[in-house]
Amino acid sequence: MQFVPEHTGETRNEQLTRNVGELLQELRVAQAGVQILFGFLLSVVFTDRFHDASGFEKSLHLSAVTLAVAATALLTAPAAWHRLLFRTGSRERILAVGNRFVLVGLVCLALAITSTVALIAKVVYGGIAMVVMGVLCLLIFGVLWFVMPFRLNPRPQPTGPPK
Repeated sequence: MQFVPEHTGETRNEQLTRNVGELLQELRVAQAGVQILFGFLLSVVFTDRFHDASGFEKSLHLSAVTLAVAATALLTAPAAWHRLLFRTGSRERILAVGNRFVLVGLVCLALAITSTVALIAKVVYGGIAMVVMGVLCLLIFGVLWFVMPFRLNPRPQPTGPPK
């Protein structure tokens, strides 16, 4: 995709500083969801009912935990890089790679939530409910997070920092 330059009247450094700040603020929003989900998934293992779960249910749970871990790592990496590379002139690279990591992290988060909802549906209502809820969750995340942005702004979007 091609980048459409912003015309904000900022210097290149000001624009990069603002873009890093915006990225880190967006990460705060996503990270709260990951933390809540991860805490829930960790606590489930220590219930009596979990020990009676089927192998499939335990595998689905472990998949959700793994996706939540991946989302956590991907969504916190740009903040760690920013801290470690502070004032090294690396903002542009942090933005380019960080943007990609955030997008992959959001996919992992959506899949972790979908897996968790599917697991709950399976335990409470059975296999058909699991499939229905899993598909419904995927559709909701897919449309709201990934389809709607392109419908709102059909111009090609940047995949990295401004040039």
